[in-house]
Amino acid sequence: MSRPGIFGPSRDWPAQDLIGLSDELDADLVVLAYRCGVFPMPLHNSWFPARMGWWSPMRRGVLLPDGVRVTRSLRKSAHHYTTTIDAAFDEVLARCADPGRPHGWIDDDIVAVFAELHRRGVVHSVETWTPDGRLAGGLYGVSLGGLFAGESMFHDPAIGRDASKVALLRLVSAMTRDGSGDRIIDVQWRTDHLATLGVIEIDREEYLSTLDETLVLPSPDWSAERGKEPEVA
Repeated sequence: MSRPGIFGPSRDWPAQDLIGLSDELDADLVVLAYRCGVFPMPLHNSWFPARMGWWSPMRRGVLLPDGVRVTRSLRKSAHHYTTTIDAAFDEVLARCADPGRPHGWIDDDIVAVFAELHRRGVVHSVETWTPDGRLAGGLYGVSLGGLFAGESMFHDPAIGRDASKVALLRLVSAMTRDGSGDRIIDVQWRTDHLATLGVIEIDREEYLSTLDETLVLPSPDWSAERGKEPEVA
């Protein structure tokens, strides 16, 4: 399969998750990358001379919105929070980028680019709030057509045990509210934690084929979603 732009045909990509290196990072390049099935992640403390890695996992973690798993305890927990869309993007991004988080990777360059993409209406956040108005968790990611590429999520362990999961439920609600069942949520890599929520793995070529079909779908109406509450069965 041929991919557009500077990344070249996917058949020429190396058989590994890291497919490219660069010193460049800007908003337009990031959008192009996601359209190609590629995402940026800095190469902190590596021996590579470049500062930015470009990744397309051999095994991609994806969540099909109609495949999300909602346990009884999560359903119960969701009713203890309020969720919003794009109400506190800067704070969500800052909490996700907290250098004190284990395995933190979000640096100042990533923050600047994704903040710009949020201003352009390409990147969106979901926030989870306690009844007394404290931010308990959230997530953010890139919305292109029927694709939502999740970048990072967080929860406050003191006040938001399930808050990031509840944010994901709100995202699923936004992705499916208009009846579209063909959109996908890309989570980059499947983890045991994400698997409990219904995340599956597909190989790179299957993901790229699916991506071509997904990008031409309409995006959710994010402006309308800001005023709605999630639908948790």
